[in-house]
Amino acid sequence: MTTTATRAAVARTRRSSDTRRSRVAVWFEVPGVPVGKARPRFARVGAGVRSYTPAKTANYEQVVAMMARAAMRSREPLQGALQATLTVGLPIPASWSQKKRNAAAMGEVWPTVKPDSDNVAKGILDACNGIVFKDDSQVVRLVVVKQYAIEPGVSVRIEAVE
Repeated sequence: MTTTATRAAVARTRRSSDTRRSRVAVWFEVPGVPVGKARPRFARVGAGVRSYTPAKTANYEQVVAMMARAAMRSREPLQGALQATLTVGLPIPASWSQKKRNAAAMGEVWPTVKPDSDNVAKGILDACNGIVFKDDSQVVRLVVVKQYAIEPGVSVRIEAVE
């Protein structure tokens, strides 16, 4: 990951202030095409069976963890009930007409393709375990918006719920 992307993630991390209340927030972006959490795979090892996470999922979770660490700036993980808001930007298919590509970029066409929203959320939240929060069981409210984007990636915002 480039240092520019890491610096940008750190710059976007902040305490959020709202006129009604103040909530601790962490905000970072994960560049690149979003990857959904894949099911574990199984391999025979001697007389036994071993489970493992597919390489594509493991690599994506490492990128998410790196961006989350940069955003946290060595702070302790957040405590209590949390809300996670994920905006998943998928690449616009190159095979589409220019008219349809423009409509997708304007948010007029919704992506009903893989990866599934819940699988992307699971991968992101699992990668944040022990970094942004102690455990993803702290997330009591989850908002996931999947849309087309000119530059694919995921915008992640985690904040306390009051």
